[in-house]
Amino acid sequence: MDDKSESHVTGIDRENASEESTSRDNTIFGSNAPPRTLKALDILSAGFNVCNSWCGVAATMFLGFLAGGPVTIIYGVIISFFTVGCCALSMCELAARYPTAGGQYHWTYLLAPKSIRRGASYTTGIVNIFAWLATCASVCVIIPQVVLGMAAYWHPTYVPARWHTFLIYQGSNILVLAYNLLILRRAPLTHDIGMFFSLACFATFFIACLARASPKASTSFVWTTFVNEGSGWPNGVVFLTGLVNPHFMYVGIDGAVHLAEDALNAASAVPKALIATILIGFFTTFPFVVAMFYCISDPMGVVMSPLPIFAIWEQATRSGKGATAMTVFLLLTGYFALNATQQTASRLTWSFARDNGLVFSGKIGTIDSRLGVPVWALFFNATIVFIMGCIYLGSTTAFNSIIGTCLISLHISIAIPVFFLMLGGRDRNVIGADRRENKWHMGAVGWLVNFVTIAWTVLISVFYCFPAGRPVSGSTMNYASAVLGVLALLGVVNWFVYANRRFTGPRIELRR
Repeated sequence: MDDKSESHVTGIDRENASEESTSRDNTIFGSNAPPRTLKALDILSAGFNVCNSWCGVAATMFLGFLAGGPVTIIYGVIISFFTVGCCALSMCELAARYPTAGGQYHWTYLLAPKSIRRGASYTTGIVNIFAWLATCASVCVIIPQVVLGMAAYWHPTYVPARWHTFLIYQGSNILVLAYNLLILRRAPLTHDIGMFFSLACFATFFIACLARASPKASTSFVWTTFVNEGSGWPNGVVFLTGLVNPHFMYVGIDGAVHLAEDALNAASAVPKALIATILIGFFTTFPFVVAMFYCISDPMGVVMSPLPIFAIWEQATRSGKGATAMTVFLLLTGYFALNATQQTASRLTWSFARDNGLVFSGKIGTIDSRLGVPVWALFFNATIVFIMGCIYLGSTTAFNSIIGTCLISLHISIAIPVFFLMLGGRDRNVIGADRRENKWHMGAVGWLVNFVTIAWTVLISVFYCFPAGRPVSGSTMNYASAVLGVLALLGVVNWFVYANRRFTGPRIELRR
């Protein structure tokens, strides 16, 4: 095969893969790619900002408080570290070999049997795109919750209207779209600043709260308190459904993968960024949640607060102004997260459209020569996120279900290529024979890591669809399964209307 010729990724048939992969510098890149400007630290910063682990758990803590309390959140952080860590290792093994913006759907095309690889790749791509659009929406909706939670504290008579949330949501979406279009490419330190700002906030809040809090909660409260008030579910079910809060610390964990074609030395930078994001996320989130629970002096006040983390900071600092300042800083980290999320989502959408997987692919799959970004992909994503925000006006419960499905969709998109990797016996011609050919090769341990990746996906796909309580009514129903059904319907329509005749799998270039 001519090294410079364009081919489908499956042009590397398994019987010929070892010959094509003998060079350690051999990597796979997409054509029509944006300029490569991101260094390893930039990729790490962007991936960290998407997850922003301790901030994500802090901002969504109301979910965990109502489903298990301290036990669910603290031990859930440990469980998420292990399970999502296995997902990250599974991606590292493939990303080191095949670093492309398409990530999971490219890997699926490579790994799936030839008879189904086109359909499997398309399915993975659609699911992954939806996961990222839902992630963008989840960050967008957290921002008004933080803003309006502070407003309700300082003005007790104020009752936030749904349209207040809607306006802040859409304003944030449009603001970050403009930043991605006009500024981000010219401000490469944006992600670095966001990461260091988040870490500085973590250290400051951690020290200040522990130093000021008095009296502190008992050890038994922090480590053994389990909350299951009137849910109607057994404690085990409540614990599993409540994992959505600590699990949210790793939402968008595949972010670094989709920035591969913006990165210098992607085969090395992307796996390192994935693992660093997992480690930094755990070693900030775990001590943070433990410290915050020790700072609680009035548990009922936290449960009743529209913004539990604000109530915790107020109790810890014994100052409404201090809690407000900390919450404002939390809000700023949210904008850094939204910025990185929108950039990463656009690269995935652009990659899929480049392979003719979406309607209007001719526009969405291009890079603007002047701005150096996928302009139409950014507009496409922002429009879908805008529509998701409109759903909030119709049903708060339905919108929250869209947010919950981002975690399910993300892990399904990771589990599909991992399943085919295991089905193929972890083929040495695909991932390399050993660490000499692939530095992230896991050897025999890879079987366990891959199994955990798939098992975790199956588990959350069931329990994250459970309603919060019984008996179930329209207001308490969890619509995650319905949202997944709508996703499937849209994917099928797109397939028959457009992709079935045009999507032939990822088009890449093989370079040495």
